Amino acid sequence: MRLLYVLIIVVLGGPATADVAQRVAAVADASFARMPQQVTADRIAGQCGADETVHPTVAYCTSQNRIYVSAGSVEPPFLSYLVAHVYGHAVQVQHGVADVALRTIRARPEDEAMLRGWVERQVDCIAGFVLAQADLPLPDLTTYVTDDPFDRPHWGRSPLSRGPHLPIPVSDRMRWLKTGYERGLSACAVGEFDASLLLAAQRN
Repeated sequence: MRLLYVLIIVVLGGPATADVAQRVAAVADASFARMPQQVTADRIAGQCGADETVHPTVAYCTSQNRIYVSAGSVEPPFLSYLVAHVYGHAVQVQHGVADVALRTIRARPEDEAMLRGWVERQVDCIAGFVLAQADLPLPDLTTYVTDDPFDRPHWGRSPLSRGPHLPIPVSDRMRWLKTGYERGLSACAVGEFDASLLLAAQRN
């Protein structure tokens, strides 16, 4: 199925900006069950309770199981990373990792920042895996941004403006993105969150 999606992109002339988001979606759907519907929006604010504080390019509404994409001036390959990242959150939500993380955070609120940091790093590892499966290039995040591109709410239940977020160093995001890209899901064990649920969720 992955090969079919790749062939379609090649026949149509390569991944333009709009194609990249759909290509990531197609590969996520082929790799995991219950992935969100991707919706193109003129702007993220106004979707699923999002306001201007929510990430302006991508957001995952767990209440609707939808991913909203407003590409604007963002170009591949940075756009492919942004979209793959929110699909990483969807994999965690739809396949139990987010539930495990939430229970752990509630049991140990003093460790919330560390635990949420592990969650975000695992999401980037999943994103790397998705980009590799889509045969999209691995972007060097440090050439696009100096600060965390996801230091704003970008996933959660409605209203998205209250979604969780925790700034992560760009170097850490790049490390885990590269890990998933080069080594696959089995390498996406971060801190106390292993890769077992991810591997169980992966379609064969």
